[in-house]
Amino acid sequence: MAMGIDTAATRAQVEQRLRGSSRDVAGKLFRATLLLSLLLTLGLLVLLLGDVLRRGLPILSERGVSFFSNGSSTLPARAGISQALAGSIALVVIVAVVALPIGIAAAIYIEEYARDTRFTRFITANIRNLAGVPSIVYGILGLVIFVDFLRKLLTGLNTTGGLISGGLTLAVLVLPIVIITASEALRSVPSGIREAAYGVGATRWEVIRSHVLPYAAPGILTGVVLTLARAFGETAPLLLVGAVQGFFSTGSGSTGSKLLGTYTALPVLIYDWSGRIQKEFKDLAAAAIIVMMVVLLIVNGLAIYLRNRYERKW
Repeated sequence: MAMGIDTAATRAQVEQRLRGSSRDVAGKLFRATLLLSLLLTLGLLVLLLGDVLRRGLPILSERGVSFFSNGSSTLPARAGISQALAGSIALVVIVAVVALPIGIAAAIYIEEYARDTRFTRFITANIRNLAGVPSIVYGILGLVIFVDFLRKLLTGLNTTGGLISGGLTLAVLVLPIVIITASEALRSVPSGIREAAYGVGATRWEVIRSHVLPYAAPGILTGVVLTLARAFGETAPLLLVGAVQGFFSTGSGSTGSKLLGTYTALPVLIYDWSGRIQKEFKDLAAAAIIVMMVVLLIVNGLAIYLRNRYERKW
């Protein structure tokens, strides 16, 4: 009888714990603190977005297409973002050409070829640490390596660096992210697929090319899209290896002169306009922020669509 009473009491106590005890004051206080932090963060974000929309939407509605077609100007009524957009697109192209092949190849080697040794684990840990390094550090790295190297290698290079210096700096910045995302995608492919391919006599390269990469492609593609979005929105490194009030020519001129000449990018232009005294330039900066947010939202939406569309369930 006593044993039955103890069992019932224990069951009641367990059920009460599962439902959540009403006396758990510390737990409720912690939960309320977390909720308050979330609401405070969302409130600040809404205030910032509201201020940007309040300033920028009238500019976009009044200026229309001219805001996107006009270039840099000292007059607010004529200033536009065409050169900044062209510079940002050129930077993203350089990042894609340099960082993506190297990053994906490095991930394939780490996951498919390298043995699980202490040195490999050391390299992997350092790659993850590099992904968390502040972007301004990469700007200093680009200034010391790429700008100085190109200045010594080529004559006539602008003292603030050229488009190629900015692109290479951003490529180094996003390279650890490319390696990490590609490695995670490769690691998510079940080992049974590899073993089945080896069982029918396929070589390691045939297994990777015909089985592993096709199954890992959706994850790699999603990581690539998010990486390019990160490169598109970076500002700090470009302040060191590019001109804040730079000019990017989209007209005549050789490709080499454009790569080595002065340039600008959309985040840099926003930084420049935000620091000016005139209220008109601050409103232009808000409009440019809206454009950049729309681009980033579209890119992130594309990444989510690709992930949901091609994600495989094992």
